[in-house]
Order: sequence, then structure tokens, then C-alpha cells
Amino acid sequence: MQRPIDAGSSGGPGKRLPGAPAPGTGWFAARFQPSPEQSRVLRALWPYLWPHDRPDLRATVMWSLVLIIIAKLVTVAVPYTLKWATDALVAASGGNVPARETVTWLVGAPVLAAILYGISRIVMALLVQVREGMFAKVAMHAVRKLALSTFEHMHRLSLRFHLEKKTGGLTRILERGRAGVENISRMALMTLIPTIVEFVLIIGVCAIEFDWRYIVTIVTMIFAYLWFTVKATDWRVAIRRTMNDSDTEANTKAVDSLLNFETVKYFGAEEREADRYDKSMALYEKASIKTYTSLAVLNSGQAVIFTIALTICLVMAAQDVMAGNHTVGHFAMVNLLMLQLFMPLNFMGMVYREIKQGLTDIERMMEVLDRSPEVADRPGAKQLKVSGGAIRFDNVQFAYDPERTILKNVSFEVPAGKMVAIVGPSGAGKSTISRILLRFYDVSGGAVTIDGQDLRDVTQKSLRAAIGVVPQDTVLFNDTIFYNVKYGRADATDEEVIAAAKMAQIDDFVKTLPDGYNTMVGERGLKLSGGEKQRVAIARTILKSPPILILDEATSALDSHTEKEIQDALDRVSRDRTTVVIAHRLSTIIHADIILVLREGEIVEQGTHAELIGNDGLYASLWSRQRQAEKAREELAQALEEGVSLRQSLTAE
Repeated sequence: MQRPIDAGSSGGPGKRLPGAPAPGTGWFAARFQPSPEQSRVLRALWPYLWPHDRPDLRATVMWSLVLIIIAKLVTVAVPYTLKWATDALVAASGGNVPARETVTWLVGAPVLAAILYGISRIVMALLVQVREGMFAKVAMHAVRKLALSTFEHMHRLSLRFHLEKKTGGLTRILERGRAGVENISRMALMTLIPTIVEFVLIIGVCAIEFDWRYIVTIVTMIFAYLWFTVKATDWRVAIRRTMNDSDTEANTKAVDSLLNFETVKYFGAEEREADRYDKSMALYEKASIKTYTSLAVLNSGQAVIFTIALTICLVMAAQDVMAGNHTVGHFAMVNLLMLQLFMPLNFMGMVYREIKQGLTDIERMMEVLDRSPEVADRPGAKQLKVSGGAIRFDNVQFAYDPERTILKNVSFEVPAGKMVAIVGPSGAGKSTISRILLRFYDVSGGAVTIDGQDLRDVTQKSLRAAIGVVPQDTVLFNDTIFYNVKYGRADATDEEVIAAAKMAQIDDFVKTLPDGYNTMVGERGLKLSGGEKQRVAIARTILKSPPILILDEATSALDSHTEKEIQDALDRVSRDRTTVVIAHRLSTIIHADIILVLREGEIVEQGTHAELIGNDGLYASLWSRQRQAEKAREELAQALEEGVSLRQSLTAE
């Protein structure tokens, strides 16, 4: 943009337009100089806008640039056709047109001149639309590839990252970043470059058809317009950021509340949730009002600056026509030139706003991309080769927080094909062991091996392919029962999916449903009961058929009758597989080959059920308490049943 300003200087060497920046210290040059963070974002975007693996898209970019030049040449030709049409009308109506301005083939043919004007505008519009359509492939390819990279990276990040972040906030960052990439890619090639070309061409036309006064007026207007736009936009950025933050907060609370729909109902907290959401929306409302108000100020200022310059040019053109220096066609031409200049100028304001906002949104996405996975495959990591599935924890130490150690020198072995159960009070570190085995976290000391292979030396993909998990809280995808079972192995046949469902004892239930296996399970599987969800989880684990199995308190949330059925299914699944059971109900693991008792991150006892009962230690104490609790529940259930029977007999009498 510095070139048009320099071209407008007419006072000789060393002179410049009033208010224009000194050479080398241009205000716009400094203002539009991207920050280091923005430069990094633009560098990261470039491979997506100029993809080296897609020569067809690079060719599309080049053809788009050619169309830009052609379209802008037609654009600046349009005012000439209006000038010719006007002069032809003046001549046809008996007016005087200077001989040097006479276009002989148009004089007396004003209709033909008007048609030429219309054709020029049609060609201009068609070229713009063709260019837009062509470049859409490039822009949307960039959007897709960068969004995919971010999505894949989110899945590579550690469990700790996702526990610290809110799902609604992450999806909003992805959504805004995607929109930012689209805006910047389209604005750069479809608006910014064409606008600069049009500025140069219009100033060139003014230099040919008019005098230096018009150039000074137009360049000064451009400078003032852009200065005001940048100042106002910078003011609006902080307001827009506040609006985005409040929008993200409201969206996060809405998602969180809806995901916990049942919990809200349990506590009758609908009004409380609505109040929390409304407070966030109130902040969004306030920020949105400021955003629209500031936009009105911006648009008003831009309109005033442009209209003043337009008026000055029209006054000068009118004076030149009356002095006989120009024709009436010149008056119409300068009016159309200025009106055509207003559109790209208005776009420049939008370009600056959108690029500024797009960079802000993409920065948030880049922050996610810059976040290194806490657990990553080592260079040259090999595939895990499972021969028997023997698991060994050797002096393992682990802490989520350096101030609080969870596991302290834990050592044990799970022989191939055997079952080891881990029990202990809440917070003892039971579930941490399963997370370490799945390598959601790396140990801070010691080592974990499978068939002698350190988990840190193998790929995470091969490790998790060898392990099947039935968790305590089964979360299903909002899709069909068939989809959720088949999730265990994507290449499974329909027959294999149904066979796995039968082994998990869910096939009979599914057949009673109107839509059968095509029944939608709802968000997080809320349409199914706890036992039904567990059976789906067991079925997809059966379908996966892993050599190693982790049962993480898989029956603790179920009633006694359902627990017995699920336990029978789990026993079948774990047969001949290396199995680690994290148990809350001790009655489910009395047949385990080895039982480990954890307390405060240390193994305090280990042995078979009979051996541990005989030791009369922590395990025996836990067993005694659970048996007493179960006995009390049974007595209560019997009393309630007897009370119901007595009431029914009295009613009958």
C-alpha cells in the first residue's frame, strides 16, 4: 500500500503528502508488520495454501492470480464505457464534445455505448465469480487438512491434557480455527491482492485522464480511510475477544450440563443450570452489543471519509467541465471510479478485521498444535510382539503431581494366561496401574514390561491393540448398538459382530428392540441401562479378541443379579487371557490366581483369596466389612419383601 502513496507525491524530491509517513518509517508498514506470533501462524499456514503434494491446486492458485489481473483490467475499463456512453448522449442531444474527446464510432450511438457498459459489468462480475469458484478448492483443502491435523493431534495428546480441558472449549477452538483458516486464505488471494491491483490501476487511470489534484485527493483518502480502519479495528479486537471468550464459556457450560443430564435431574438443578448458562450468555450479550456498536462507529467513520473525498472529486470534475477542460463523460467517469474504489476500500477494512480475527482464532488452534504429547513413541519404537502376555511391574514409581506420589516401588508379575486382581481402599492407586499399563502416562521410576518388552520401547498403537478394556463407566458413541459393538474391530463381518454380542449375552435383548442392532444408544449410551452398556463393552472387547485384558471395576456399579450375569460373561472373556482385574467387590475376584492388596500406593499383601483370609490382614478386614454390608442389604431386602407380603395379606382380608 506504500506504492500508491508514493505515486501521489507531486512536490518533487523530498516532499510527501500531508500526514503521510516519512520514508522508511511508514505508519502502515509498521502497523501491518505481523507480530512474531502472527508470522509463525502465517508460516504454518503456507504449506496448506501452497500444497507441495497437490500440483493441481498450485496451478489453480496461479490461474486465480491471472484472473485477478484480467478482472481488474475490465473493472477499470467500466468507467471508460460509462464516459463514452455519456459523451455519446451529449453529442446525440446536440451538446458539444471537444474534438479530442470525440469517439467517432460512438457518437450518435448512445445505445451501443450503454450496451458496452452493461457487457463490461457482466464480464467483470463473471470473472470475479469464476475466480471465487476456482479458489474455493484451494481454500477448503487448506481448511480440511489443517482441521484434520489438529483433530489428529488432539487424539495424540495425553490423558492429562484432556482431563484439564473442557470438551466444549476444545471443539469451539477447532471450529473457530477452521473458520479462521478459510477467512485468511480467501481474504489474502480473493480480496487483498485484487484490491491492491485495483488501487494501482485506478490511480494510473487518474494520472492519464485527470490531474495531480485527483491523485492527491484519492491517495489522501485511502491513507485516512485505512488509518481510521486500523485504529477502530484494533479497538474492536479486545471487544471481540471478550465476546468470543464469553461465547466459549457459555458453550462449554451448555455441553457440560447436557452431558450430565441425568445428574441435573437427580438434584432438581434445572434452574441452577439455567442460571449458570444465563450468566455466561449475559456476558456474551453485553460483549455482543459492544461489538455491534463499535462496528457502527467503524462503518460511519469510513462512510464519512469516503464521502468527503467523493464530494471533492465531483466538485473538481464539475469545475473542469464548466471550464471546458473535460466532458460531461469525465464527470460520470470520476463518479464511477470513486464508487468502484469504495468497494475494495470497504473490503480492505473487512480484510484487516477478518485477518486480525482469523489470526487470533488460529493462534488458539496453534497453541493446541504446539502442545507436545506427554507420552510419545520413541524414535525407532518397535511393534509389541505378544507371545504369552506376561506383565511385569518392576519397582514402579508414579506421581500425577510431584508433591504427591501415587505408586511407590510397586513390583508384581502377571504370568501369561493368568488372572491377577488388584484391590484396596479408594485412592490406593488401583486405576493408576491400568492407566500406566495402557501407557496413558509414563512411569517416573522403574519399568513396566510385557513379555520382556519395556512399554516405552514399543509403539502405543501396537500396545493398545494388544489390550482390551472393560471399564467401570462405559461410554458409548451416539450411534447404533451395531456400530458400538463393531468398534472393537472395524474390519469385522456382521456375523462376527453378532457372535460377539451373543457371547456377551446381549443378543437376546437386542432382538426385543424394534430396530434391533440399528437401535441408537443416545449420547454416551444413556438410552441403555448400566448392565446393557456393560454387555456392549464386553461384546466389543470379545470382538477385538486381545491377548491381554483389563477389567477396571467392571461390575461395581451393577445390582447383584446383573453383576452375576455380567461376571459370567467376563469369566468367559478372560479365559486363557492374561487378565488384570481392578476390583471393588471382592466377591468377584475370589477365583483370581493372585490378589494384590494396595494401600497408599504400596503392595501390602498378596496371595490367593484363601491365603489372604488366613493372614487376617487388610484384605481380610475388607472382606469382613463387605460381607457384613451384603448381609445387611440381604436382611433389609428380606424385611421389605416380608412387609409387602404382610400388607398385601391385610389388604386382602
